[in-house]
Amino acid sequence: MSGKKFIFWGASGQAIVLEELLRRQGDELICLFDNNENVHSPFEDLPLFYGKGGFETWLDDQQDIEISFAVAVGGEHGQQRNQIHDYLEQAGLKSSRLIHSRAFVADNAVIGDGCQILAHATIGARVHVEKSVIVNSAAVVEHECVLNEGVHIGPGAVLGGLVHVRENSFVGLGARVLPRIQIGKNAVIGAGAVVTKDVADNAVVVGIPARPIPNPNA
Repeated sequence: MSGKKFIFWGASGQAIVLEELLRRQGDELICLFDNNENVHSPFEDLPLFYGKGGFETWLDDQQDIEISFAVAVGGEHGQQRNQIHDYLEQAGLKSSRLIHSRAFVADNAVIGDGCQILAHATIGARVHVEKSVIVNSAAVVEHECVLNEGVHIGPGAVLGGLVHVRENSFVGLGARVLPRIQIGKNAVIGAGAVVTKDVADNAVVVGIPARPIPNPNA
């Protein structure tokens, strides 16, 4: 057991999932941070602090102990996840790849800093995963896929071989992406969609086969 001490930034569902992963590998979560003051700690025995002010006050009280971090912010917030990752690293905390003991990661896959590979996920041969990517429970990322920074692959989603998902895009629960598809930056693939054609930057696609709908954030 490694016995590392961790903090999470993000105090909702992703934190609950990651805390189980930490306990399984013998690490310890010591506290949480969140930007939303309406959020409460999901763990009765762990304190929750808010925003950069809360973090900096907490950090001032730490004395020469090495602390690792994970950014427990999922969904369509890849850019925010990257920014928080950089902020915590600059503050002197240690970035960590979190890979569940029941995930499969090919020995020639590349996994970047701050990535989270959850239970029963599969990362195939020659897959390249950049910084701050989440591959959720039971998702499959087949051979030679590329996931750029801030991507989130939802639970049970399947990417065929040679799929390229660009920065900060989100592939929803149970979606299917056919081989050799290109998904642009900041795109959203709806839950259960089947993607048969390339997806443009900032697009939202849903359905079988997936078709674009208006992007509410455009």
